[in-house]
Amino acid sequence: VGCDRSKNLVDICGEKHFQAFVCDALSVPIRSGSCDACISIAVIHHFSTAERRLATIRELARLLRPGGTALIYVWAMEQEYKNRKSKYLKEKNGSKNKEKEMNTGTAQRSLRDQGPDNSSQDSAWSDQLLNDLKDESCGAKLVADFRLPVHTNRTSFDSQDLLVPWHLKGGTKKKEESVGTMVVPGGSKESQELSPVFHRYYHVFCEGELEAVCRSLDCVRVQKSYYDQGNWCVILEKL
Repeated sequence: VGCDRSKNLVDICGEKHFQAFVCDALSVPIRSGSCDACISIAVIHHFSTAERRLATIRELARLLRPGGTALIYVWAMEQEYKNRKSKYLKEKNGSKNKEKEMNTGTAQRSLRDQGPDNSSQDSAWSDQLLNDLKDESCGAKLVADFRLPVHTNRTSFDSQDLLVPWHLKGGTKKKEESVGTMVVPGGSKESQELSPVFHRYYHVFCEGELEAVCRSLDCVRVQKSYYDQGNWCVILEKL
């Protein structure tokens, strides 16, 4: 059984005769302890606070029966690890349909209203974890002016918290859909059309960060932690 926040993606699953439904990862409408295994791929790095990322993993653990396991993948800050570039970096020059990526400037984003949405204990944990990670072990630059940098695709990360451009291909652009535009390269002037650019929030994880979040929960234990093609990954077991 699959779930996703996007109705369009869930509809595609239905067309392929898979069982899927729309829900929020912070509140999954499945009975506690009813799953043998859970998989969370490329989801948790989209949550914008440490408290919400922790709450998502706690919700994942809630679904598991005792002895059940969960696999989690998040995007890694380290896209070059042990002197090897990730597939994400390698595809910059290897793509057949290479397009010039645009840095659309810096998006304004106020963090003023991002208070803890969980218990004070979680907030204290969050502060401690962030302090532990501010040793510049992964080369992240602290964003002091509360603005999120816009990442240039297929390049190394300069910040842990950033916006990644999504260039929507095909169709004409509606004014309210975009915060930036680009011209699709190739073809005649008549065939070129403006394509909307959306910006997705990411928190890319430093080495050890995902494992530290998981170890802060007393209901699970980390079976395995590893790096895989630009992602940090853990396998959890429900206690």
